[in-house]
Amino acid sequence: MIDKTRLQLRPVTLEDARVLLEWRNDPLTRENSRTTDEVLWEDHRGWIERSLTNPDRKLYIALHGGVPVGTVRADFHDGRHELSWTASPGARGYGIGGAMVKQFVNEVLPGAPLLASIKKGNIASEKIAQALGLSPGGQEFPDDKGPHPLILWK
Repeated sequence: MIDKTRLQLRPVTLEDARVLLEWRNDPLTRENSRTTDEVLWEDHRGWIERSLTNPDRKLYIALHGGVPVGTVRADFHDGRHELSWTASPGARGYGIGGAMVKQFVNEVLPGAPLLASIKKGNIASEKIAQALGLSPGGQEFPDDKGPHPLILWK
């Protein structure tokens, strides 16, 4: 059992790139992502490098006992921070996703306006968004390769 109260958050570094790519290419993560294609190392490394220098992006990794268990990101645009998160495959089902997103919002973005784009039917992420006080805004964006559209939560 993972104690959700013992999570630590820190900014991502280039050294985290491999584990983040592993999580990004996990089948369930891909299924619930905006883009479902597998990501290549060269593309991912470039994305990480650009993310680390982007002043409108906050990219953090969650640790439990020093072990990475998830990641959360916020991209600032149009006056709001759009959240995105992934619990590592081994940390799913323990409430880590909700705990790390809530901690991230409280520590990194206190009081900031938030939104999230969540695939319809991604119940775990919908529950996290609801816990943050977000609700589906009715705006849908088509999925790139499947039947589940992205729903904008505000």
